[in-house]
Amino acid sequence: MSYTPSNLIVHPTPGSDTIVAVDPATAGWDLLHFQARSLAAQQTLAWNTGDSELALVLLGGVCSVLSNRGEWQGIGRRANVFDGLPHALYLPRQTELTIAAATDCEIALGWCAAEQDYEPKLITPAEVEVEIRGGDNATRQINNIISPGFACQRLVVVEVYTPSGNWSSYPPHKHDVHRTDGAGNVLEADLEEIYFYKFSRPTGYGYQRIYTDDRSTDALLLCRSNDLVLVPHGYHPVVAAPGAHAYYLNILAGSAQSLANSDDPEHAWIKASYAGRDPRVPLYPLDR
Repeated sequence: MSYTPSNLIVHPTPGSDTIVAVDPATAGWDLLHFQARSLAAQQTLAWNTGDSELALVLLGGVCSVLSNRGEWQGIGRRANVFDGLPHALYLPRQTELTIAAATDCEIALGWCAAEQDYEPKLITPAEVEVEIRGGDNATRQINNIISPGFACQRLVVVEVYTPSGNWSSYPPHKHDVHRTDGAGNVLEADLEEIYFYKFSRPTGYGYQRIYTDDRSTDALLLCRSNDLVLVPHGYHPVVAAPGAHAYYLNILAGSAQSLANSDDPEHAWIKASYAGRDPRVPLYPLDR
């Protein structure tokens, strides 16, 4: 599939409960599906994971999940993604579930094909590892939800907060080939990835570039709240315009349950130059 600015970004559908969605057929890749959904208070959503493993992230609001694998009441507490740490739920294959909104909710659902079964797992704010990454005007906050080493087959899920005016996913990095060392350690994984965006002000926006070494793909994308960007290959840095903080939810799946990547060699030197970190992060109190 040839990737251009028009097919690397998916814009929200106004007035739909399905805010934005992508599947392998439309993305031109093999594994990863994603939907962001809005549910009004008391609304329900029935789901079956089929032959996939699923990650559900509460973007805002409170819901309950009833399933043939267990029941979880009162999931979530933040009003929106800029209001605190997340709740999330991991569910394995062949799970029949119903999501019931206790309040108005926004939820993100990411899933991919799996051949192995793992136990369901509720991830609470107390279990989310917060990392401050980068430095200077490339400082950002990472909420690690489903990290490498989590008991699942393929999914990795993180939230990233980029203060207004800062760069993120920087230096530019890629994860589009599977490479290991002589001992079998993964040096770079071949991963499909989505970026689902929110901004702290309605007028907020950012830019994401996706490019390959040979520039067969080289796209610059204007991103606003509820836009979804596909990263099938290549380097993919982000910058948030001044005036609004950027949030993006990353869900990845591919050749390993890993975030192993390679920096663009033209820009990797920046890591050694940082003099400090942006004092604005974390962007909200880390109330667990």
